[in-house]
Amino acid sequence: MTHLIRNITSNTSFRSKKDETILQAALRNGHLYPYGCQSGACGACKTRLVHGTVKHLTRDPGVLSDDERAGGLCLMCQAVPQEDIEIDVKEIARAKEIEIKTLPTRVRKKNLLCEDVIQLYLSLPSTQKFEFLPGQYINILLKDGKERSFSIANTPAQAKKQGLELHIRIVPGGVYSSRVKEKVAVKDILRIQGPFGTYFLRKNEKQPIILVAGGTGYAPIKGLIEDAIENELNLPITLYWGARTKADLYLDEQAKHWAETIKGFSYIPVLSESTEGDNWTGRTGFVHEAINNDLPDASGYSVYASGPPVMVKALQDTFSNNGLDNEFFYSDAFDYAAANE
Repeated sequence: MTHLIRNITSNTSFRSKKDETILQAALRNGHLYPYGCQSGACGACKTRLVHGTVKHLTRDPGVLSDDERAGGLCLMCQAVPQEDIEIDVKEIARAKEIEIKTLPTRVRKKNLLCEDVIQLYLSLPSTQKFEFLPGQYINILLKDGKERSFSIANTPAQAKKQGLELHIRIVPGGVYSSRVKEKVAVKDILRIQGPFGTYFLRKNEKQPIILVAGGTGYAPIKGLIEDAIENELNLPITLYWGARTKADLYLDEQAKHWAETIKGFSYIPVLSESTEGDNWTGRTGFVHEAINNDLPDASGYSVYASGPPVMVKALQDTFSNNGLDNEFFYSDAFDYAAANE
């Protein structure tokens, strides 16, 4: 049985198939709404259900607070309509014309950035055009039918010369990440699908930007920064990078270079578990605590956060409490546990 989905914001409607989520139906019908992980972890696809009922899939949508549930919010990537419904969501126009493709790539470079982060460059076929927005992600398609999602860490112009850049964290017990570390080699063929997500720089917003990375959440943030550099975006940008130890700031010198050479760019690394061997004299604690201390009034900013769901949720609460309009909080949450079973 199909159900009618009507978006009261854009006055558009489309139909869902049986057991299809709101997001799946929207994308299939050419409507691009905010979304990220598609697994219910990041909360980027929260939307208000105005009328009708939905059933969330097996994953508990823990990113929805009790107040949000009471207010009628649902997760479009997990919510399956049980009848005709009405939703209230802002449609995104910019990424509509970017075609999602499935194509082979070849491993061009493989570098160990730190003990548990590998950098891969994937060369794209010269005969096929692959367009994406910096900050979006791709899926690597595995032979068993499963897939693993990784953010693109560079821009389209860079990807044409270097290949798509990925930062892959080696997760203890992670089947695929362990394979990348031990078996994936230069010249290997990997099949990818993408690009996905609505995490990209909103260049029409002329207000100061705060970027917050947690661990390998630096990957899409790097793409956003280099996109801003290429487009000569003349806005103040502050990068916070939260990590456990100094070694986890695996491209620290790059971020320092930006701070030294780009007008209006600031870099603030924050360590939560610095060791004696780090000889660390910088900021310590959790990154959301550092931001809370630095920015008691967050109104008038655009914020892009990328990293573990617990960090992204803490940041969203912090910025909301400090006056940020939630419309200007963009997130990309990495659910390592779900992605590396």
